[in-house]
Formats: sequence, structure tokens, C-alpha cells
Amino acid sequence: MGPEQLNTLTDIQAKLLCDQLREQIVAGVSKTGGHLASSLGVVEATVAVHRVFDLERDRLVFDVGHQCYAHKILTQRGGQMDTLRKLGGLSGFPKPREHRADAFIAGHASNAVSVALGMARARTLNQEDYCVLAMLGDGAMTGGLAYEGLSDAGQSGEQLVVILNDNGMSITKNVGGVAQHLAQQRLKPQYLQFKKVYKRATGATAVGRSLYRFTHKAKQAVKNAVLHCSMFEDMGFTYLGPVDGHDVNYLTRLLRYAKELDCPVLLHIKTVKGKGYPPAEREPDRFHGVGPFRVEDGAPLKEGGETFSSVFGDTLCRLARERDDIAAVTAAMPDGTGLVGFAREFPKRFFDVGIAEGHAVSMAAGMAKQRMVPVAAVYSTFLQRAYDMLIHDVAIQGLHVVLGVDRAGLSGEDGETHHGVFDVAYLSSVPGMKIYCPASFEELRAMLRHAVEKVRGPVAVRYPRGGEGEFKALCGVEGASVLRPGADVTIAAYGTMVNEALAAAKLLEEKGRSAQVVKLNSIAPLDVDTLAACAKKTGRLVVAEECVDAGCVGRRIAAEFALRGVSGVRLALVDLGDRFVQHGTVAELRALCGIDGASIARKALEVMDHG
Repeated sequence: MGPEQLNTLTDIQAKLLCDQLREQIVAGVSKTGGHLASSLGVVEATVAVHRVFDLERDRLVFDVGHQCYAHKILTQRGGQMDTLRKLGGLSGFPKPREHRADAFIAGHASNAVSVALGMARARTLNQEDYCVLAMLGDGAMTGGLAYEGLSDAGQSGEQLVVILNDNGMSITKNVGGVAQHLAQQRLKPQYLQFKKVYKRATGATAVGRSLYRFTHKAKQAVKNAVLHCSMFEDMGFTYLGPVDGHDVNYLTRLLRYAKELDCPVLLHIKTVKGKGYPPAEREPDRFHGVGPFRVEDGAPLKEGGETFSSVFGDTLCRLARERDDIAAVTAAMPDGTGLVGFAREFPKRFFDVGIAEGHAVSMAAGMAKQRMVPVAAVYSTFLQRAYDMLIHDVAIQGLHVVLGVDRAGLSGEDGETHHGVFDVAYLSSVPGMKIYCPASFEELRAMLRHAVEKVRGPVAVRYPRGGEGEFKALCGVEGASVLRPGADVTIAAYGTMVNEALAAAKLLEEKGRSAQVVKLNSIAPLDVDTLAACAKKTGRLVVAEECVDAGCVGRRIAAEFALRGVSGVRLALVDLGDRFVQHGTVAELRALCGIDGASIARKALEVMDHG
């Protein structure tokens, strides 16, 4: 359905379209999995935006992007919803390469207003004519970057519309019947039209402009006496709301009014997360990110088993029972990081700080300085935001902050914005940081305990999304361990990539080649002595990693070998190279990127045949 058709919809047709979109979203996500509840909550707002704006010309920036499914369907991608989050299919987030109506990539929270303001300022500087909108959820408002953007945008004078989707957090609560009545009156179409005509008329002369300023101040004084002051108005926004976010026709009228205002506008809508699908309304958190499910009752098609995240949470609970100085910190991801049980059992020692990873690390540093042992569980890709705090607040003072780096490596169907493929480089660059890489659940239990009880400075335990592979042993906590002897080539790996290394060794064995497999239990510090001794025996070393090439362990090994004068070893690297990796299953992406067992075996053969 194109912009022209959406613009001509009657109010009844708009409501019917919303119902159809919900049915299509539920049907599609039930097969592919995805972010369901968020998208269901903004169906009416999305339709209203598409009725008023031409999003192939106007710019809509999503924050975080979980709520973009209705937008994708309305931009001629509905027929591809069965490919959502699949390799080569639609992304679960806005992606400009998919469609021009996707104004900006979105995967991390709280940046939409900043991005939108940049677009608005570019429009003004280029003397172009289009509208700019930002749609953010109230969860994004727990991140400080959102306020930085709002503060600047409100004072900018730029024509900009911010749609705040409030499905739980009360930001500007109105108190009392008079306040509620006043809010309703000032958002009536007749009143909005009167304001527009009145401002145009009084702006024609100097006397009129003076009259407008006087009446505006008088009206503001009355409003402030009755209503709580809106922080958005203090920032410089024309504030509209709060309004029913599920009244598509009223939203359409308000957006048409906002479009005509030559100033920053904030439209505050109240919505229900999961709206229109009872299981998602009852359990919005569970249906925020969900795997394939049965439409009739929302039951998952496949029951989830034990994961690295759940083992992390269970182990931390066990440690907290033994020690009362342990606290858990997370940044709006208690369920995703396996900390729901900890929060239930130790509510006074559990801290969910919202989408504020930098604050989480700085707060953990403060706790560590005062003799607590904070364990901060953060997704690798989100921990990127706290790099400065890791250096300034934690490492310089050598504070004992324990990082549970979840979703390390390829995270799967969420794609580029969520793959944890940079932490190897950025954590290794922090002086004094120790980094442990469990390859099994047993190793995670042992390494987390070691990180809490034995380490004195900053320490990270990095582990992947999902379950363990065939390797289920406990080989060690520090240094390196030989998993399999071999004479022709040495393959080194860490984390669950040891499964691919062992698979490669088996493939080589079938070809009559003998591969030694070395597992790096920790990657900072590196056990270079063991690696050098193993590599010298075979004369060839292949380092297999699930991270980008820049700053990878293989390059550090190469540098150490050169500095120590280790000779007679032919070295090859198997990693993700210099690229961003698309979405797909982890197995598909490892094969696509050439880091699976078969690819490692091919690289090893190449090294042996040419060395």
C-alpha cells in the first residue's frame, strides 16, 4: 500500500487496516520468531504516521526498532514477512538497504532524537523540504543519550516531531479532574485549529505579535497552576499529550497538526504493549522477543533448554548464598541475562538500571570501591557503550568489577547491531583486565566462581547466546589446555569455537592429517608459552575466532611470537575479517563467514600444503 492510498483512507478503513496488520504480524512472527509485543503496541501510531507523512521522502527514525514490523508491511514488504530474521531475508530492525522508507539503522536504544535532529539540521542547511520524526519507546528514556538529544532538539527551533510511546512509565502524570479536563480541551481539533489561525493572524503585525506574547504567557501561567510542569515543554518542545495511542484517527489528526508547526513537537501516546493479541498483553515481557509459537495460545513450538545465560544466573545465585557482598547489576535485561531468579531471591542486591550501560559500569565501580563485589551482566554489543567507564572508572583504580559478557560472538537472528564481535578487541585493550572464555556450562560455573573469589581487579567472563555444543568438559580456568594431540597442525580456539576446532580436527583425520587442538581458557592474559610450545611441535598454527580481525587474539599471538623470536611456525588466522555480519542462525553465519569446522579444516590444509 503506497503513500497515496494510505493518505486517502477513511477513518473506518484505517481501523480495519490496524486489525489486519495485527493479524499479519502475529501470524508471521509465530513462524519466524521476533519482537512481537513492541510492534503490536504501535500499530495505530504507525498507520497514523503513514497516513500523514510520505516516508520515502520524510524521515522516520525508530528507537530501538523493535516496533518496526507494521512499518515494514506498509512499505511493500508484507509478502516477505515469512523471511523475517532469516538468512538473506528481512531484518528484524529498520535497514536502509532494504527500503528507502527505513531512514536509519536501529538496533541500540536512546539515539533516535539525536539522529533525527541531525537530519533536521541537514535539511535546514541544505534548504530542503521534508519532515523528520523520531519514534521512541519509554524504555529508551532510561538511557541518558535520549535526554541529551531532547535537550538539544528542544532548543534547536527545528521542525521535528518526537513520538514518545509510553506503555508503562509515567513521565508527565496529570493529577486531578481539572487537569485531566484541561488536557482534553487543549488537544481538541477545534482548539488546535483555533491556535493555528490565531498565531497566523497575530503574527502579521508588530501589535499582533505583542498581543500573542501576552496571551501566551497568561495561558502558560494558568496551565502551570493546574498542571504539573512538563519537562518536555521546559526543554522547548510543543507538548501534545498524553493521548490514547490506539485511537488511529485521533492520532492522525494530531500528527497533521504537528506537521504544520514550525518547531519541535513531542507527541506523548499511551499504549498497551502486545495490544490485540491476548497472550502478549498478559505477558508483554515474554513476548518482547519470542521464538516461533502457536497462535492459538502463544505456547512456544519448542521448549527452551538450559543456556549459558541461565547457568550464569544460577551460578551467581549460588555464590550470593555463600557471600553477602555480591550484588548483580543489569541494564534493562534481567531476563535476557538470566538474572530473574537472582532478582527474586536477592531483591535488595539486584539493580536494574535501565538502558544505561555506562551508568551500570560506573555504579558497579562505586560499589566495588566500597567493598562490594558487583557482577554486571551486559550483552557484549551493549557493553560497547561503557568503554570509557571501563577505563576511567574501573581499570585505572584496579577495581574488582566482574563483567558477565553475554551474547559474545555471533548472536544470530538479530544481525549486525547485536553480534558481540568487538569485545575481544576492546576488552583486551583495557590494562589489567582479565578475560575468561568458557566453552561449556561447567567451565562457566568454574570461571565465574574464580572471577568472583580469586581475581582482585577488573575481570570479564564472556559466553555466547544459547546452549553449549558437544564439548562439555572442564579443562581449566586460566592459561591454555590441549584438548587433542596432533602432529601436523595446531588449531587454537576459545569459547564455543572449540567445537568447530574439534570438528575440523575430525575432518582432517579423515584426510589422513593429524591436528592438535588447543583451547585458550583465558585470552587476557594469554598463555603464550603453552601456545608457542604446541605450535613448535607441529610447525603450523591456525587460530580460529568468532570476532572481527582487528584486535583479534590471533594477531596478538603473531605479535608475541615475533617479539619473543618464536621461529619455525607458519601462522594463519580464521576470523570474521573486516566486516559487519548479517542476520541468520549462528550455524549459518559461521559457515557463511568461513569460521565453521569445514572452513577451519580447509585453512589448515592450505597451511600444511603450502608450508
